[in-house]
Amino acid sequence: MKVIITGSSGFVGQNLSAYLKNNAVDISSISLRNTSWNTTIAKDAYAIIHLAGKAHDTANTSSEKEYFEINRDLTIELFQEFLKSEIKDFFFFSSVKATADTIEGVLDEKNHISDPKTPYGKSKLEAEEYLLKQQLPEGKRLFIIRPCMIHGPGNKGNLNLLYKIVEKGIPWPLAAFENKRSFLSIDNLSFLILEMLKNSTISSGIYNFADDKSLSTNELVTLIANASGKKAKLWNISNKMISNVAKIGDKIKLPLNSERLKKLTESYEVSNQKIKTALGIKALPLTAEQGLIKTIQSFKNK
Repeated sequence: MKVIITGSSGFVGQNLSAYLKNNAVDISSISLRNTSWNTTIAKDAYAIIHLAGKAHDTANTSSEKEYFEINRDLTIELFQEFLKSEIKDFFFFSSVKATADTIEGVLDEKNHISDPKTPYGKSKLEAEEYLLKQQLPEGKRLFIIRPCMIHGPGNKGNLNLLYKIVEKGIPWPLAAFENKRSFLSIDNLSFLILEMLKNSTISSGIYNFADDKSLSTNELVTLIANASGKKAKLWNISNKMISNVAKIGDKIKLPLNSERLKKLTESYEVSNQKIKTALGIKALPLTAEQGLIKTIQSFKNK
């Protein structure tokens, strides 16, 4: 089987490519930055996995136009080439942020009206909407993948920042806030993609990707401490006091403000039941804890 991957140089692309190669899949990479990319598409490929895109810029330095040109317009161009080809499957890596920045309860693929608030989420959703409106020729499939926060060895993100706090012995001051968040191990992501490629009976559609269990930030801090040989330091300061400090931070630019407090303490649970049911599996290869420990230990070894 030959698979075309865009964005193969990124964190997900590198890991997914290596995993598929280890499972006898031939990988062909294309760069959408190359203006003649459409001439390099392997005609004998079985699937396209479209990972390339513009990630959310937390510093807000990117223009809104840039998100739509990359995440929506390039996706449309690539999908049009797919429709003209003999390639069977098209995987578009979107995001749970394409449907919601915040959620109540657990996010599934059915019982939710998409309403993203950021240019990143809006651009991904508009790409999704275009793809879903197209008529698929017989024998072709379209998979829209919505992963939650992806992590793994080599990934530099929020987990690394939290690890540094715990590793330095700095107490976690927000232990009074109870939340639940979903994560996604890069190993579980790669496993799901391979199984979807191998299984010709899975229907086209939107599929959430997440580990089987969600964890609270307090559980995550404790997990990081244990994996680092440290003692977890959880400070149970009252919610009201922390919220008041955050409000002051809104006015005089403290490290903690209301928006940052919300991001650190909100819940974001994602259901992966649809894809597990489609594949006929009960559990993913790695538990949420196993995947996180693997990532945390990679920080420790740097």
